[in-house]
Amino acid sequence: MSTAIKFGTSGWRAIVADEFTVANIRLAVAGIAAYVKTLPAPHRVLVGRDPRFLGESFVSEAARVLSAAGVTPIVIPKAAPTPAIAYAVRTLKTSGAINFTASHNPPEYNGIKYSTPDGAPALPEATKQIEAAIEKIAGSGGGGIPSPSVEDFETADVKPAFLNRLAELVDLKAIAKSGIKVVYDPFWGAGRGYPCHLLRQAGVTVETVHDYRDVLFGGHAPEPDDHLLGDAKKKMKEIGAALVIATDGDADRFGIVDSDGAFIQPNYVIALLFDYLVETRGWKNGVAKSVATTNLVNALAEYHKVPLYETPVGFKYIGALIDQDKIAIGGEESAGLTIRGHVPEKDGIIAGLLVAEMVAVRGTSLGAQLETLFGKVGSYYPVRENFHLTADQKAAFTEKLKADPTELNGRKVIQVVRTDGLKLILDDGSWVCYRLSGTEPVVRAYTETRNEQDMQALRSAAEKFVLS
Repeated sequence: MSTAIKFGTSGWRAIVADEFTVANIRLAVAGIAAYVKTLPAPHRVLVGRDPRFLGESFVSEAARVLSAAGVTPIVIPKAAPTPAIAYAVRTLKTSGAINFTASHNPPEYNGIKYSTPDGAPALPEATKQIEAAIEKIAGSGGGGIPSPSVEDFETADVKPAFLNRLAELVDLKAIAKSGIKVVYDPFWGAGRGYPCHLLRQAGVTVETVHDYRDVLFGGHAPEPDDHLLGDAKKKMKEIGAALVIATDGDADRFGIVDSDGAFIQPNYVIALLFDYLVETRGWKNGVAKSVATTNLVNALAEYHKVPLYETPVGFKYIGALIDQDKIAIGGEESAGLTIRGHVPEKDGIIAGLLVAEMVAVRGTSLGAQLETLFGKVGSYYPVRENFHLTADQKAAFTEKLKADPTELNGRKVIQVVRTDGLKLILDDGSWVCYRLSGTEPVVRAYTETRNEQDMQALRSAAEKFVLS
């Protein structure tokens, strides 16, 4: 029996009918059940999904395995956003949730994400125990998986309570009062009917695109990235909208387009919302960002005299800080954020709604707001690139990551940060961060310069360091 089940930064993902098989699903769920049984009773677990192919069948299978293992499953019948499931874990006080989602991965993938009883993505100490339980069950030839029982399971509609919570956290009246129009692109995903419903209810004009189920997500990954937002931009032009908000397959990531059709990269959205929340909510308890996220956040933390937490990549680390009420907002450059008083999980829906509120209240475009921000603390230009490596190149680069370089292509390194991967901070405030992928022969290089003219030179230097 395969034991290829490894829980990475956001659960286990694999290609359906390759490693993501019913046998492996049973094994993974049995491992999660074994972990849940170590937690305080009652042992109840939510089981949800995004709209991917066969999701309903996988949910049913998981519910039967949990039930046979003595864990009560609570089935979410309709596709639901990851943050809505996280919120339901907290309100229903369950032992966590199993969510069948591959997030923004291409349509041939599916995955299992386990959230702990606080609604946060499972931390490494939990996933290690789950993996150990899976190994043990697999080692016994699957003998540790009880025979699945067939019965009617308790169900839960997670949508109403989650929408009510969003309405408490976002000033919907201000959005409606401003008269702005919004386009929402759910990318055929689990966010369908969520932010658009709230905005329409408040009296905001909202048009949607890709607002129906398509298990192939239009033939590409359901990723709210600039090159895939053409239909939303077209609709925006048609209706004269101030904003496009988009979410990925499970609605935990966001994509934002400004009134002039410019894509606003997530680094900037996080910084703008941090500044806005300090200004409008007076929240100065802290801000968190992954080590690969823009240092514009660092500069703003200093400007607002707010504690800064720089975490490894993986939203679970930011979720823990939200749980402890140490931060007003936490974000990652890969388009994940959440705010104080909300779920300790990425939420692309609240990100989009807060951006709409910010545009409505400030009465200016995001581009203009970013210029104002640069005026306060200086400018920052971040870029992320992937470099594909041969096996030999990967081995050589893995060794190179252990050294402490004093220069990068002739430029002085003033600080080496090892929070996650290798981050080199240069004497002019620009930086490069390298992270090896755990699943493929790829190194991710994050670069950031203080002016646009230096961007190409730093990207070239970053690439040379990888491939030389």
